[in-house]
Amino acid sequence: MKLLVINPNISGDVTRLIESEARRSIRPGTELTMATAPFGVAYIETRAEAQIGGYAAMQVAAELHAGHDAVVVAAFGDPGLSALREIMGIPVVGMTEAALVSACQVGHRFSVIAISQRIQAWYRETISAYGFSKRLASIRALDEPLANIGRVQEHQGERLVALAERAVQDDGADVLILAGAPLAGLARSVAGRLPVPALDGVTCALHQAQALVDLGAAAPIAGSFALPPEKPCKGLTEALAQLVGRDLARSTTSVG
Repeated sequence: MKLLVINPNISGDVTRLIESEARRSIRPGTELTMATAPFGVAYIETRAEAQIGGYAAMQVAAELHAGHDAVVVAAFGDPGLSALREIMGIPVVGMTEAALVSACQVGHRFSVIAISQRIQAWYRETISAYGFSKRLASIRALDEPLANIGRVQEHQGERLVALAERAVQDDGADVLILAGAPLAGLARSVAGRLPVPALDGVTCALHQAQALVDLGAAAPIAGSFALPPEKPCKGLTEALAQLVGRDLARSTTSVG
């Protein structure tokens, strides 16, 4: 089995954190291809940045997906996830959706521990879009600028643990999601210090990607996730244009 793991932001340090946790979460014989967005922002925390990250993830997937059995979008908030599912014939898994599904199998109410206050609106909207708002106990987040996104765990680890403890004591969380690729691996390292289970989105996504490959579900040929209809396009990379089933020879023609 071969998995393509995409970091939709430009931080190589974060990709290395993702890879370290991903390698702890794969079975013997599973291979990983790690990829970092070629454009975008250092870390995603707004709706606009998520749109950019989603497009970057689509471009990377288009160029590298051949020969892989599944794709993992390794950013909390899952930028580009639904679009990739619509245009790819292999399973596509996102950190957020994977963590939410797993959390609801572990406890009734979950809290999300995040790296910034600004990120909360986007996270709430994502959780609502997945239909899990009623299970959300709280989102608790750091409230100061991040000096180095790749060293958040080192610099802010104790504060993140304190936020997690408050989510349990004050908000009634049965399970915690330590959210965001910069926190990859933190749940594993602090699990013994927390009073309820703590989940890592990378771990959840890698386990679910492998399970979906095993399930062997057929790619849809009808419904909302069937391939989009062909139409002229312009300005896409050749790989992305081919992935969405476009005719490059017609890409400069007009419609109507």
